[in-house]
Amino acid sequence: MTQDPNPAATAIRPAILWLRRDLRLTDHPALAAALASGRPVIPVFLHDETVEALGAAAKWRLGLSLADFAARLAPLGSRLILRRGAALPSLMALVAETGAAEVHWSRGYDPDAIARDTAVKAALKAAGLGAESHPGALLAEPWDLKTGQGGFYRVYSPFWKALSARGVNPPVPAPAHLAAPDVWPASDRLEDWRMGAAMNRGAAVVLPWQRVGEPWALRRLRAFLDGPVAAYAENRDRIDMPATSGLSENLAWGEISPRTIWHAAFPRVQEGNRGAVKFLSELAWRDFAWHLMFHTPHLASRNWRDGWDAFPWRGDNPDAEAWRRGRTGEPLVDAAMREMFVTGRMHNRARMIAASYLTKHLLTDWRVGLDWFAECLTDWDPAANALGWQWVAGSGPDAAPYFRIFNPATQAERHDPEAAYRHMWLAEGNARPAAPALAWFDAVPRRWGLSPQDAPARPSLSLAEGRARALDAYATARAPDAAAE
Repeated sequence: MTQDPNPAATAIRPAILWLRRDLRLTDHPALAAALASGRPVIPVFLHDETVEALGAAAKWRLGLSLADFAARLAPLGSRLILRRGAALPSLMALVAETGAAEVHWSRGYDPDAIARDTAVKAALKAAGLGAESHPGALLAEPWDLKTGQGGFYRVYSPFWKALSARGVNPPVPAPAHLAAPDVWPASDRLEDWRMGAAMNRGAAVVLPWQRVGEPWALRRLRAFLDGPVAAYAENRDRIDMPATSGLSENLAWGEISPRTIWHAAFPRVQEGNRGAVKFLSELAWRDFAWHLMFHTPHLASRNWRDGWDAFPWRGDNPDAEAWRRGRTGEPLVDAAMREMFVTGRMHNRARMIAASYLTKHLLTDWRVGLDWFAECLTDWDPAANALGWQWVAGSGPDAAPYFRIFNPATQAERHDPEAAYRHMWLAEGNARPAAPALAWFDAVPRRWGLSPQDAPARPSLSLAEGRARALDAYATARAPDAAAE
């Protein structure tokens, strides 16, 4: 049954733009479709069940992005409407209040978003309303790339080859103006949502490291392409150098689209820039993660590979708690964990080393680590992080062999040869600790009882012992499979 428009609403029934992780103006297909309808556009963000489930750092960072995006709408003659509550009743209430005729949104690809959006679309259409989802978060939709047999890709190399051959659609320009409704619906106040409440005193420490919003993302991209991209292939694993783009936080909240990045970098590829080729392949790895999550939704919750449920990983344990607190006694691992707590991010090479140490040297279930990253990362990306954890653990798609165990000491020699990264993040035992190392003590919970004057932590086992234990566990877990072969 079609909704009757509210008599107080505009004579031309508006379109609702339901925003999620797409807080930008450039290359926003859902926004473009709402504008193309010729209707006034009401941008809406819903603090629904998916937002409620976010970790402390991610929810806080999303709040910063919402504030920035709202400010960017004002010069276009628009505003951001905020509502708290489950998606469907919230949208139906807005339709009743505004007389909206249609709702547009950018697609989500994780199981929770798919379930929510499927139910919303069915209910809106049943009410006689337009309801359309649009691409926006990926270089290619997960169903657009298929193997020769018509299935999905399980290995990255052929996925990258197929994506490169297919090409990437050009980005959609940003609008210069958004037609407003005659009457705006009521909106919550963002500050009343208290999205940073769980950050406690850590918010003030992490804030200076954030680069929030679309303008910052575009500046970052230009700076990277004008400089570090040339040596990206050689230097991207150097954790002691500013060799990466830093765009992960902006991608996570849709402050920039991957298509915008692709087409900005592609001229460098055409010029033969090896760094640009490698950079785009890393951007495509993010697509690969979402491709896999769409086709195998258990990626973030269960071992992806068959046979891994028998592996004797430990659940949460005291060693894992020391890992969370940056007190394992392995300097590079501890530095990485502290970088994350102070900045909300962690260098990708450092992520692999920290994850390997937890899952292999400490034999701790990868989901323990994934949950902590979800709590602490301001660039939290459900698919990329799930794929990363399972890849390192050995249980995931396209994974390195389990017996590839990162050695933090040799990794430090290779990727932090002058110990600059470790000095930046570790204070204990250092006569002149760096400011970021001291900031970590201002960010952590007081109940941890940590001080820069503490003695350096001591490892619970040697690297050699940890490696041997991991290999023994692998051999034992694989024994039934080997016997059956």
